[in-house]
Amino acid sequence: MMRFIGITGGIGAGKSTVLEYLKAHTNCKIVMADDLARELMRPGTALNQSLQREFPKDLFDGEGNLIKEAFVKQVISVKEERKRLNALVHPAVKEEILSRVKTHRKEQDIDYFFLEAALLIEDGYKALCDELWYISVSEENRRKRLKESRGYDDAKIDALFAAQLEEYVFLENCCVVIDNNGSKEATEEQLKRVLELRKPRKI
Repeated sequence: MMRFIGITGGIGAGKSTVLEYLKAHTNCKIVMADDLARELMRPGTALNQSLQREFPKDLFDGEGNLIKEAFVKQVISVKEERKRLNALVHPAVKEEILSRVKTHRKEQDIDYFFLEAALLIEDGYKALCDELWYISVSEENRRKRLKESRGYDDAKIDALFAAQLEEYVFLENCCVVIDNNGSKEATEEQLKRVLELRKPRKI
């Protein structure tokens, strides 16, 4: 039976490392919520049409593509506008994810459907997934990684951290915790053990 597993963690937690291992070592489908949202916002989609009705025309080019810089400045950076955006995008993403999960469950063509998203808990995926996994990394290490890999300064990192859930909320909602503070090999060993426990048992 296919397992629908949500993977979450704070920014800078190294979720990509986990996903790379899962892709290489399981028969799975991996969906990243942010990538799917961008896919669903392309011109010609129902979501794109909804966005064009909801937001000013000057935020889109002649073909209906979002003009990224203008959209970030006028929508994503403004709290109330961002809420309006999320009210359209999040339900569309969830509907598409559940449709894909339903298809894979019916076809039984994979063992795992992994969904990576920062807002799994906030968007109610605990009630939809078979289980949630939390990628845990200390704030100190996340800060260091964000500076080295993305060039973020402390002010930007502080703002990002402030917008995310406290660690205890992740721990309360996730049944698997992967400690990604150490080496890649240490993380992979944990994943190996977690997957071993989920193999069908022979009677």
